Order: sequence, then structure tokens, then C-alpha cells
Amino acid sequence: MLERCRFYRLPQLANARRALVLGDGDGRFLACLLRKNPQIQVDAVDLSPAMLELLRKRVEACALSRIKLHCVDAREFMPPANYDLVITHFFLDCFTTDELHALVGRIRCHLTQDACWVLSEFATPSGPMSLLARFIVWALYAAFGLMTGLQVRWLPDYSAALSGAGFLLSERRHWLGGLLVSELWKSRLLQVSIHPAPAPSV
Repeated sequence: MLERCRFYRLPQLANARRALVLGDGDGRFLACLLRKNPQIQVDAVDLSPAMLELLRKRVEACALSRIKLHCVDAREFMPPANYDLVITHFFLDCFTTDELHALVGRIRCHLTQDACWVLSEFATPSGPMSLLARFIVWALYAAFGLMTGLQVRWLPDYSAALSGAGFLLSERRHWLGGLLVSELWKSRLLQVSIHPAPAPSV
């Protein structure tokens, strides 16, 4: 189900030209994206050298020349290009809401007017699945905290960070009663012409 969630929007990404992929792990999604989209150029960011090496090995057979690897904390990454696509699969949940506001705001400055943000995430839906979903998310955070030292313990409000940076939620698909979601956000960046204020009348 996690893989289905990750790959769900691949058919919608055929026209993207320059993508920023944050935390793709071992590169399974990225390898598929590079095969489906023969013209896309990608900057892939991950803090783990081991994961980046797995990613490199997975994509080298299809299109290693079209990808640049960046071993850096996403909170410190300075985008070297302007992107029309940002992809984060089960990545935004590693940050606090305040950190996401800063991260999304910085990336926003390096996006084209029609840029899209594709994400996969865990969620805590309302209704019959609510209690079970909350327990599963709590257990996942507890496990990752023990294994990796992750300090975050609850899902951040990534929707507020994205909408605050000028994105609108365009499409949403969920699985497992809403525990897993795939979302497509579209940029509404506008060019604002700044004119000098008129001189006060006397």
C-alpha cells in the first residue's frame, strides 16, 4: 500500500522538466519517474549517504546523467535551479510545522509559476479509523524515534505550510480508511509589480 501511494501520480508527471525530490530513500520511485519521463532533470536530496548510494545504484541503469545527488539536510539545502515539480514521499512528517513553514517557504522561491508539489503521507482521519490511525502513527513515530533519534512525535500541519506558501490542494486520494494519502498541490505564485507610492498631495 505504501508503494501504491508513492507511485499513484506517476502518470501525471510526464510533462515535468525539472524536479526536486526530497528524501526518496532507496530510489524506487525515482527510478520509475526517470523511466516514465525521458526528459526530466532531477535534484535528489537526502541526509543519508547510504540511502543516496542505494538510490544511485538503482537509477544508474536508466538515467544517472539526469540526476544530481545532494547529501545534505533538506532544511539547509539551497536549490540550485528553478523547479516545476517537487516530490516528497513520507518525508514531511519528519519535521515540525514551524520547520515545514521555513522549508516550504525557501523552496517556493525556486519554483516556476505552474509548479506542482506531489506528496504521500500518513494521516489521522476522522470517523471509524480515527483511533486505530492515531495508534499506528504513534507507534511509527515511537519506532523511528528509537531507531533514528527522530524527535518529532506527531504529524505536522503540512497543509498549512503549503497553503501559506501559495499552493492549493488540487487532488487527494486516500487508502486504508484515510491512513495513507496522496496529494497534488498546485502553485498559485503570481508576479507582483511593485510601483512607487504616489507623492502626497500638498
